[in-house]
This record gives sequence, structure tokens and C-alpha cells, in this order.
Amino acid sequence: MTTNAPALWILAPFGFGVLLLFIRNARAVSLLGGTLALLLALTAQFIPIETALRFGELSVKIDSSISILGRVLLISPAEGSLLALIYAGSSLWFFGSLAAERSTRVVPIGLMITALMVAALAVQPFLYAALFIEMAILISIPMLSSLYTTPGKGIVRFLIYQTLAMPFILLAGWLLAGVEASPGDLALAAQSASVLGLGFAFLLAIFPLYNWIPMLMEESPPFTVGFLLWILPTITIIFGAGFLDRYSWIRSSPQLISALQSAGLLMVTTGGLWAAFQRHFGRIMAYASVAETGFSILALSVDSRLGIPILFLLIPARALTLALWSLALTIIKENAETLRFSSARGMLRNTPFAATGIILATLSTGAFPLLASFPPRLALWENISRASSTSAIWMGIGIAGFLVSAVRSLAVLAMADEFASWKPRENLPQMIMLGLGMIGLFILGLFPQTAQIFLAQLPLMFEHLGR
Repeated sequence: MTTNAPALWILAPFGFGVLLLFIRNARAVSLLGGTLALLLALTAQFIPIETALRFGELSVKIDSSISILGRVLLISPAEGSLLALIYAGSSLWFFGSLAAERSTRVVPIGLMITALMVAALAVQPFLYAALFIEMAILISIPMLSSLYTTPGKGIVRFLIYQTLAMPFILLAGWLLAGVEASPGDLALAAQSASVLGLGFAFLLAIFPLYNWIPMLMEESPPFTVGFLLWILPTITIIFGAGFLDRYSWIRSSPQLISALQSAGLLMVTTGGLWAAFQRHFGRIMAYASVAETGFSILALSVDSRLGIPILFLLIPARALTLALWSLALTIIKENAETLRFSSARGMLRNTPFAATGIILATLSTGAFPLLASFPPRLALWENISRASSTSAIWMGIGIAGFLVSAVRSLAVLAMADEFASWKPRENLPQMIMLGLGMIGLFILGLFPQTAQIFLAQLPLMFEHLGR
């Protein structure tokens, strides 16, 4: 029996997501979507592509490519671990959507978005990846707003900024084809690099183009926004690393290293500083996602033999932190009028699991020891300090901003009236999911090697980076 990897990890989840749109039972949607994502992750991790396996009388082989409308979708054997990481991360949101009471929107559309983002990595020629990313952005809009309400400014800016990236990336692809034909044309090379940089600046919401993120967190459900803030930047960063791997003249440019480091430090530092002065829990998470993208960009700026493993180590920590954070914010928002400090004051006594989850997620973003983000942050900080002590100081300022934010959040959540009683309002699924998320933060922080089952082979997907 033979099947195709793109059919299994792109077409099947997309079609299954469409079918789930017609199921109104939230529990069934959450369990079906989460189970499918987990099975796809396990299949990608333990069943190799382009290798025939025999199970008794049955022989199974997964081919790496499929041709559709004259274009090829190619998933190489080295990308199996990446697929496992992507679908395992998505399953966190799909299972958690039941506790967040967002299953009927997050799971079906989330499956389709995940499949489209995987297609963006698999399509050949790579120029068509921009179209798949734009499709994912467009179908994410129904997750964020209702047909019966006017979209807020954050949603409009999200759509505009992400869409503006598409013409730049398409133009850059056309220019890069010219550079390959005339490698000595320095002016054309500079133009293509500039246009490509603009495209990724819009896609990754690089400073100062991230003002839509905190606005979106105020307007839309935190759990839904959390999923988008994980899947879109994560795949885009890997897509961008593919450009660096493909073109040696870009990869070896000293100006690129400087640009990546400056952009990453700006996002980490401003994200941390803005978060330290926020009075809205959702906006704090928004700036944390900005800083997370900054850390990933910084990982690309250091020696690729160390930076690429750090980049992949950041992915599971980001997924778990944002999933826990967004679920906790959703529960807080259900029990308070808004996520502003004034409304959520003293919520530790009403939602103790959610309040603890917010504090731990904020501390994890701030590289607090024993939590998930500490090992990759420490490794990245060490490598940055070797290149520039000034850069290390700025990175430290950004990290300190999130630690200050965690202390302020704890003070607000614990600031209840003296005689207020403890009345936990979280239901059992919410407590279970939050508890598992917090335990996961400690496991990844104490035993970062547990993630190596997914991460060890990931650098092999690049021909030059990480070698």
C-alpha cells in the first residue's frame, strides 16, 4: 500500500477540518481534531517517508511528493520531525479548546490553517508558498470575529499587514530568480534582499509593525489569538530559514547577520519593556509573543551550528507557554468583565488554576529557572554575549521586563479583599488542562532533553544551515 506524504499531512487534515465544520457537538469536535493531530504527529515521527515498512502481509510506503495542477508538494524524509512538532503543538489547542469552549471554531479552522502552513513549506517552486500563507490568513478571520459584529481595528490591521507581505515575497521570488541567472549583478541582489526583508517584516510583525497584536488580544478571544500567534510566526520563521539555506549569498552576508540581530533585539527589548507597564493581561501576552518571535530571529543571527538547534528548541516551549497562557486568559475573561487589572483584581481566589497559569507562563517567557523557556533562552543569551556584550545587556533588559510584569500580575491577581472567601469557579476539564500545562512547563524546564525525540533530526532538513 502506497500513500503520499502531502496527501497525509496536508490534504487529509484540510478535508477533515472542512467536515468538522458541520459537527456542532463541541466535545466531539475537540476530541476528533485533537486525536487526528496527535496521530499525524506520531505517524510523522515514527513512520519514515520513502521507506517501505512491512506489517505481516501488508507493506506500507509513504512517497514524499505529489503533483497538483502542475505544482509539486514535496515533504522530504528529513522533515518528518518538523511535521510531528507542528501537529503535536496544534493538538495542544485542539484538546484545550474544549476547556476554553471554543472547539467549534478553533478545531476545524485550525486544522485547515495548519495544513495550509505545512503546504507553504512543501510547495515547489517555493514562490507559491506566499499564496498558501495568504489563504491561511484569510480563513483565520472567521475564527477572530463573528458575522454579526463589525471587525475591530486589530483584525483589520492583522489582515492588511499580513496581506501586504504577499506582494513583497512574490516580487522577491521573481528577483531572486534573476539573481540566480546573473549572480554578479550586485544591484539586483541588494534589491531582492531588501524586498524579501520587507515581506518578512510584515509577516513576522517586526518592530514597529506589531501594533495589531495587542489590539487583537483586546478584541478577540484569547485562545483563538494564541493559536494564531503560535502557528503563523513558527512556520514563517522556518520558511525564512529555508531562504537562508537556499541562497548562499544571503546566508553569508554580514549585513544580514547585523539586521537579524538588530530586529531580534528590538522585538525582545521593546516587548519586555512594554509588557512591564501594561495594565491588561491580554496585552502582556501579546508583547510576549512579539518577544518570542524576537528570540527566534536572534537564534538565526548566531552561528548556525548552534543557532538552528536553539531555534527548534524554542518552538515547543513557545507552543506550551502560549497554549497555557491563552487558556488561562480565556477562563479569567469568563469570570471577570475584562482582562484589565481593575476588573481581574483578586481573581486568584476565584480562578486559582488560571491565575497560577498566567504567572507561570509570564515567568517562563522571562526565562525564569526551571520553566520551559529557560534552557533555550540561556543558550541563546550565552551565544549572543560572545558576539556582543551590549546585545546581551539589551536582551537581558527585555527578559527583565517580563519578570517585572509577572510580579505585577501576581500582585493584582492576589489583591483580594481581606475577608473575601475562596470560591473556585473552574470546571474539571479546565483544571485538568491547566494542571497538565503547568506540569509540562516544569518538565521542559527541568528535563529539556525530553524534547529531543522531536528535535534531534530537525537540522537535517537544511542542506547548509546547522552544519
